Amino acid sequence: MNIIPTSLEGVLIIEPKVFRDHRGFFTETFQEKRYEEAGISRKFVQDNLSYSVRGTLRGLHYQIRRPQAKLVQALSGEIFDVAVDIRPGSPAFGKWVGVILSADNHRQLFIPEGFAHGFCVLSETAHFLYKCSDFYAPGDEGGILWSDPQIGIEWPVENPIISEKDSGFPCLSECGPDRLPSVNKSI
Repeated sequence: MNIIPTSLEGVLIIEPKVFRDHRGFFTETFQEKRYEEAGISRKFVQDNLSYSVRGTLRGLHYQIRRPQAKLVQALSGEIFDVAVDIRPGSPAFGKWVGVILSADNHRQLFIPEGFAHGFCVLSETAHFLYKCSDFYAPGDEGGILWSDPQIGIEWPVENPIISEKDSGFPCLSECGPDRLPSVNKSI
C-alpha cells in the first residue's frame, strides 16, 4: 500500500496493492493493522454506500459535536472528492484539496475529523463507499455551501445536480464556532 500526503495535514491518498490476472483483480480495501502502521488508527463504526449519476454534487458535509473521520473510495465510476479544513484555529482553515477517485485507480482518501467532505460524479454513474469513525447523528449535521467563493473549490462540473439541503448551506465565514467541529484528536 502506498500513502501519499496531500497539501492538508492528515488528509492522505491511499493506493492499495492491486493484484491483477486474467480473471480480474483482488485488493484489500481495509486491513486495520496495515492502516494503523500507515498512521490511520481510527476505529470505523459505520459504512455508507451511495449511488449517483453524472453531475451529482454531494456536500460539503460534516458533524459538529461528533466529528467523523472518513475513508472514502469509488467502487464504480469516477468522482472528484474534496476535503476542506474547517477546524477553528487551524493554519489551513478554509483550504481544500481535491482528488480523483475511480474504480480504475482504486485510490482511497482518508479525511480526518474536522474536515468538511463532498464529491461530484464525473462518470455516467458512480457507487461511492465510505467508512466513518462515528455514527451518523441527524441532529449534529453541519454543512458548508459547495460554491463558497472564499474557499474557491474548482469543481470539474458545470451546473451540478444538488439537493435542496446542500444548496441551502451557509458559507464558511457565516459559521460561528458553535457550528464548526471541535476536534481534540491529533491527526
